[in-house]
Amino acid sequence: ARSGDEEAAAKTAAAAAVTLDTGAPTLFDKIVSREIPATVVYEDESVLAFRDINPQAPVHVVLIPKRRDGLTQLSKADARHKDVLGQLLLAAKRVADQEGLDNGFRVVINDGPNGCQSVYHLHLHLLGGRQMKWPPG
Repeated sequence: ARSGDEEAAAKTAAAAAVTLDTGAPTLFDKIVSREIPATVVYEDESVLAFRDINPQAPVHVVLIPKRRDGLTQLSKADARHKDVLGQLLLAAKRVADQEGLDNGFRVVINDGPNGCQSVYHLHLHLLGGRQMKWPPG
């Protein structure tokens, strides 16, 4: 996706995010409940990982907590979320191993409109399979 498209999507999502904090199902909640199909590559009791529909690298997997529990953004995390935050990172490592990303990978968390967050359900992007660039954006 082009940078401008991502920025516009993030601004639109931020405007709607207020309603998401009420518990209305997000796109990712619907993927967890299997209302919306996804190519799942990893699942455990707390985490679901699936291929991004708009990949930005040869390997682009999105990892989400199965229960949102108010965790719409990393900036909304508090002490009760520490276990699931750790589980997300361990799952990212497992997926990277499974995908053969032995030469490295990147984990990205977009937070809020300036971070280009477009779905207000905390999620990690696992990117790999090519040389990453710095600075990232």
